[in-house]
Amino acid sequence: MSLVTLSHACSHLQNASRARLGLTSIPSTSLLLSLSLCLQRSGFISSVTRGGPIPPPPSLLLNVPSNSTDLEPVTQANVATRRLWLGLKYWDNEPVLSKAQMISKPTRRIWMGVEELAGVVAGRKVGYVNGMRGVGECVFVSTDRGIMEIRECVERKTGGMLLCRVF
Repeated sequence: MSLVTLSHACSHLQNASRARLGLTSIPSTSLLLSLSLCLQRSGFISSVTRGGPIPPPPSLLLNVPSNSTDLEPVTQANVATRRLWLGLKYWDNEPVLSKAQMISKPTRRIWMGVEELAGVVAGRKVGYVNGMRGVGECVFVSTDRGIMEIRECVERKTGGMLLCRVF
């Protein structure tokens, strides 16, 4: 798991939403795909599509069924150029995803158990991590069951490494 790639993706998403882009791309890795799907489930982004260096057709972004002949197949020659194309959301002319901050860093990884995660959800500062205070704020945690939102981790009674905070 490369936290450097994750930190680049967080800053790219924050910059793309500030620039009011409707569609942006990040490198296609399994970590970024899992995080992007969590962001989509939480309502921060509208669509997640795997593609090449050029944007996919609009029918794929809108989840409209179409023939898949216009998709570029994945081969050994083009696997390094694969991208995740993310549709950004806006509400009342403001970006839904306004800030994305790393919690764990490559030089300091922060692991927490269920009790510490419950304290962060309750709004208390636990160690280096400030509590959740804002409406719509999400913290994503890497667990042995995949990447989950912090409330889901507390509900399932599983701990893990804190990745990033999005609001």
